[in-house]
Amino acid sequence: MAELENPNMMPNLIIFMSSLLQKVAESNDLNCRFQPQKISVFHGLTRPTISVQDYLDRIYKYANCSPSCFIVAYVYLDRFAQRQPSLPINSFNVHRLLITSVMVAAKFMDDMYYNNAYYAKVGGVSTTEMNFLEVDFLFGLGFHLNVTPNTFHTYYSYLQREMILQPPPNIAEPSLSLGRSLKVHLCFNEEESSHQKQQLAV
Repeated sequence: MAELENPNMMPNLIIFMSSLLQKVAESNDLNCRFQPQKISVFHGLTRPTISVQDYLDRIYKYANCSPSCFIVAYVYLDRFAQRQPSLPINSFNVHRLLITSVMVAAKFMDDMYYNNAYYAKVGGVSTTEMNFLEVDFLFGLGFHLNVTPNTFHTYYSYLQREMILQPPPNIAEPSLSLGRSLKVHLCFNEEESSHQKQQLAV
């Protein structure tokens, strides 16, 4: 989309997406006390010291992928969370899920992209770990990588609308819709026609 090429658009989108994901991670951190959760290859032993925003900024700076990859990565994270309800996005896995989703999106969307070793350096993991993360992510998605123009537009419009309606979400506020979600979901049913796709009420 042409709007994504606007030099001011992507930095704002990165800030907003990272705020949403941070909120979701912190919400699911609290929920893990009450709901069983599996440990996966995405789960770190400790919470990374780098914030979600700084990490996503780093990916944006060094990945050199097309802007649309970040929207597609967001779609993938939503799909992953819906297909893997026992692996909600939390503070221990959000960074690895982010680097993996962007890498997979770049490979699927872009004609030219960096290899796994490069993304591993950007993400602060070993190449071997990056390879394992990619395989687990693909299986977690059921290899459902195609994003139709309708789906892309639905997710992008949601993010755009939320950015206009409100400032980046305050992490302390509990009422953000994605907080239930990217355990997630926005939750869009991609099989429905576009006029039926709506964000679930909070």
